[in-house]
Amino acid sequence: MIKVEQQDNITVIRLYRPPANAINIEFCCQLEDAIKSEIDSESKAMVLTGQGSIFSAGVDLVQLLNEGAGYTGQFLLSLEQLIETLFFCPKPVVAAINGHAIAGGCVIANCADHRLMALDSGKIGVPEIRVGVPFPVVIMELMRSKVDAGSFEEIVLGGATYTAQAALTKGLIDEAVSAEILMQTALARAQLLSEISPELYSFSKRQVRQPVRAAIIARNKLHRDDINSIWQSSRTREAIRNYMEKTFKNPGD
Repeated sequence: MIKVEQQDNITVIRLYRPPANAINIEFCCQLEDAIKSEIDSESKAMVLTGQGSIFSAGVDLVQLLNEGAGYTGQFLLSLEQLIETLFFCPKPVVAAINGHAIAGGCVIANCADHRLMALDSGKIGVPEIRVGVPFPVVIMELMRSKVDAGSFEEIVLGGATYTAQAALTKGLIDEAVSAEILMQTALARAQLLSEISPELYSFSKRQVRQPVRAAIIARNKLHRDDINSIWQSSRTREAIRNYMEKTFKNPGD
């Protein structure tokens, strides 16, 4: 599910769960383990990317429905742990978004310190509200911190997905480049960040993201139980089924 390769002092972590790099518990655990291993390694920075025309199409909704409410609770915990590990990773992280980055895929990409997306490669966005599920607190606060303030409500409440060019104007990505130079450019950005003192980079990143951590702690106390309850409810499961049926019937939507 996760492939790791070395490019000089940069580690490339490739999401690899064909066909769509759908996110399940095993995926979360493997990616989190890969990130933790790199934190403790000699690697100076990381580049996250996908495979083929997909970065990640988001949560494996089929497995979510098939496994039941108990699995959903465990999945949410695994997802939240992954996102916190990645977002607060002390080393530089660059996302090379090679294709569709939907829902959880968009969230993983937005954990990165710098986000590049290949032009004409697919769409990016967080359509959770259209799927019928609420954002876990960690994801809501991460997205609030990363996208343009003027676009935040539109992105979250509209649930739309965007081309790379449109995503650039919303703050969902930092650069849109041709597919041919995506990895080359991502590695160059990672190399540039890696030249900063590791101790200084880690300390500064911790300072920059501390308000997000504080917001997660505070708002989890208020909303965590309600969010978990909604995700595990029969009404939500029905909403997910309806979304999947509509998406399958109208793949162009």
